[in-house]
Amino acid sequence: MKTETTSASKKTYVGRNIGSPVTVTTQTWHKSGSCPKGTIPIRRTQTDYVSKGHSDSNYARKAPVLLHNEKQSNESKKLYLLQTNHSMAILHADGFAYMGAKGDIRVWNPKVESNDEYSTSQVALKSGPYYNYEAIEAGWAVNPKVYGDRKTRLFVYWTVDANQKTGCFDVTCPGFVQTSHEIALGAAIYPISKPTGLPYQITLYIHKDPATSNWWVQYGETVNIGYWPHDLFALLKFHATTVQWGGEVYSPRVGTHPHTSTAMGNGQFPDYVFGNSGSIRRMVTVGGG
Repeated sequence: MKTETTSASKKTYVGRNIGSPVTVTTQTWHKSGSCPKGTIPIRRTQTDYVSKGHSDSNYARKAPVLLHNEKQSNESKKLYLLQTNHSMAILHADGFAYMGAKGDIRVWNPKVESNDEYSTSQVALKSGPYYNYEAIEAGWAVNPKVYGDRKTRLFVYWTVDANQKTGCFDVTCPGFVQTSHEIALGAAIYPISKPTGLPYQITLYIHKDPATSNWWVQYGETVNIGYWPHDLFALLKFHATTVQWGGEVYSPRVGTHPHTSTAMGNGQFPDYVFGNSGSIRRMVTVGGG
């Protein structure tokens, strides 16, 4: 199954079987027009959080990893995966030199309880120890703090120090270089899956260009959204040592009582019959041999 977009208002679904996911290559803003070649669509940055006391440098950055015993393990996989205030359900691959990763991510609109919480589904590549890792990610997010609403939006993200002082979503800080005039970072994805409707997914592929060593993000098999320059990183400029596919919830009330009601995926347990749950299919790595 493949979706091909030939204009802002026309979609063609090719080779779709009943019950199989429909790949999404459209965004809500496409209903209003398009950007000409040579330009890029940029979502207006939400500034109300700055006026409410959030600094402009960190409102679009994930919360840093909170350390309990930083020196007790030099690179413990358990500590790498179990981060304070984070709930994750992922497939984790490591131990090789990875040059790319891909996945078809089912698109949902999960409940996010508070404005300082978020829910994401993504593909991520990382290098470095759990307390100071470098990471690049792409997927969908419901993040009221960054986007000002609870819509499901396309995102990319990066950090070079486990979110301590660097990193941000999309192009809210210098780092990611957007090149596509067709896809807007931070734009609402349309349509999204519903329990009684068609299952929609997005295809994301992060890969390292062997000629420039830049990390590119491809959307929907054909559209190169942009890239992270290789000189942004110290470790990822060579390769990634970890690949992760899955969902993440951030909340100060993860593991507390009462636990946050912010959902991951669509908030339902895995459903192997109808597929009405969060999922990532066709997971692929490049390199790793």
